[in-house]
Amino acid sequence: MTKSRVAAIDVGNDSIKAIFGELEYELNIPNIIARDTEDRPVIGIEELDNKNPLDGIHIKVHSPALKENNVIYRVGNLATKTDNATELDPGSSKSEEDQTLIMLLATLALDAVQQTGFPKVKNVIDASYTLGTGLPLREVKEGKDAGYRSRLVGNVHQVEFLVTPKYQGLKVNIKFNEVKVYPEGFAAYINLVMDNGLKIINKDLIDKRILIQDIGGLSTDIAVIKNRNVDDDKAQGFNLGVSESLEAIREEIRIKHGVELDSRRDVVEIITRKNDRNHIMVKGSRTSVHDITDRILLDLAKKQYRLLRNVWQKNSQTEICYFVGGGSHVLKDYIKTLNNNLDGYNIEFFEDDKESIWMMANAYYKLIMDFVRKTEKPKEPVKAN
Repeated sequence: MTKSRVAAIDVGNDSIKAIFGELEYELNIPNIIARDTEDRPVIGIEELDNKNPLDGIHIKVHSPALKENNVIYRVGNLATKTDNATELDPGSSKSEEDQTLIMLLATLALDAVQQTGFPKVKNVIDASYTLGTGLPLREVKEGKDAGYRSRLVGNVHQVEFLVTPKYQGLKVNIKFNEVKVYPEGFAAYINLVMDNGLKIINKDLIDKRILIQDIGGLSTDIAVIKNRNVDDDKAQGFNLGVSESLEAIREEIRIKHGVELDSRRDVVEIITRKNDRNHIMVKGSRTSVHDITDRILLDLAKKQYRLLRNVWQKNSQTEICYFVGGGSHVLKDYIKTLNNNLDGYNIEFFEDDKESIWMMANAYYKLIMDFVRKTEKPKEPVKAN
């Protein structure tokens, strides 16, 4: 029987963050796909195989879980180079979108082709995974986690690599030994207070009343933690993320400066990079877009701050709110300024950008590894009478 490999995957709106095995492999892929009707042209197979596979993910996906089956896609960096690239739309449910599954399966296939432990017959690899992943709190409260899990478990999903560097012609059959779907707010709490062995590392926080405001691309979750658990009745999910604002910045830059940015990720890079932040090149000249980014992001930060204020008022004994997720990384400076000038809540951001962005994937890893440890405990021998 094939040994199941552990995978923890956060299908974020901006990108996929994945951790595999014994923490030995990570993947981060932009969450962008583009349908392709035929094999993309390349100059030569030798040149293709010298390139990074992550820059040329070109696949055909077969899965009973997909609404549109057997479709060819460009994924990640390669998809940004097309005119028909799609990113998840505001208002959509992560659990119900084909794009979520396509990105999830592509990520698993990229790991599987590098493993020697999976059976391989000719060009077909049979891969088995124990998966930890998550959904926004709103979708879990609506019961969509069960449907999402059932689409994955019990089916065989196949990813065929087409014109992809190093992996062209390989097919990966993916089965799930187990899938655990966690609410994102609870996962963030686990990551805050526990290590990889789920031992408590932050005793100061463990019994505090905490809010965790997770700002994503499409939604914002505010988890209310008390008595070491998420209060399901008080926790709230909102259809407010950073995607629409990033899209608005991208469009204004196009109209005002005539510069076409490939994706929202390009916008994120412009507003978060260490050097030349909020600047672009226009006809070879370094040009500030501060006026555009500040106005749009400050407006979004005000809406996020309003959410915080409303939830805090309903949970008046809250001691601290942690802001997590990629959206918090983008809005950090604006929310801090608002808070200093207004209510002065006890709020905290993660100064380590990677820690904030990878928080969900790290939490899913801790939780799924704990599940594996508990289910793989050796059975005690039966005592003789």
